[in-house]
Order: sequence, then C-alpha cells, then structure tokens
Amino acid sequence: QAQLVESGGRSVQAGGSLRLSCAASEYTIGGNCMAWFRQAAGQEREGVAAIYRGADGSTLYTYYSDSVKDRFTVSLDNFENTVYLEMNSVKADDTAMYYCAAGGICTTRQWRLGRKYNHWGQGTQVTVSS
Repeated sequence: QAQLVESGGRSVQAGGSLRLSCAASEYTIGGNCMAWFRQAAGQEREGVAAIYRGADGSTLYTYYSDSVKDRFTVSLDNFENTVYLEMNSVKADDTAMYYCAAGGICTTRQWRLGRKYNHWGQGTQVTVSS
C-alpha cells in the first residue's frame, strides 16, 4: 500500500528557511504528479506547489501558487523516491500543516485540485513566528 511520509516541519522565525521532505514507499514518484498542500487553522486547504516528470522522462514541470512563488522550490529525487519543498523567506502566513499528495499527472489547471490525488501523507506542521 502506498505511503507518503512528510517530515521537516518545525517552528521557525520569519525570514528563515526550512526544507520539508515527503518520502514515498510502495509508490514510484516518477511519472506521477507530486504536490504540496497546506491548511492553516480555520482555512481551506491550499495547493502550494507541484512537480511532475513528463512522459519523456527528463522534462520536469513545476507549479507554484502565487503566494509562494519565488520563495519556495519544489524538487524530487527519484533515487530516494522523495519530494522536497524548500521554503525560504518564510512569513507568518506560511504557518500551516503541510501535506504531500500524489497521483495522476500535473496540469496547469488541475494541479491544485485536491480531489485529483489518490494518496496523501499525514502532514507536518510549520509554524512561523514574527
């Protein structure tokens, strides 16, 4: 059974950096859309970033929400079967539970739709203090 396990969440000062990891087991991340979502207390789940290796096996497509573009970077390591989210210049608004999701292919229009993903991790908490 596919499992996604997030790690790396912690408390951090505004302006700081951290890296989240999503390790997949019984699931191959290559060829599948891998995404990061977050949900702050009292708010709806929000798509943060996604990454997808195209059918040619080499082209990487990445997608970001406007709120994190130019601050966060999503990447993957096929050998480690792990997806990362590098978070820089974090703000108090970045405080949330961060979830990893996997499934299907990424498209510009659909990557941020939670319902398209078949597998989800349990989440890792990120708290940014000002």
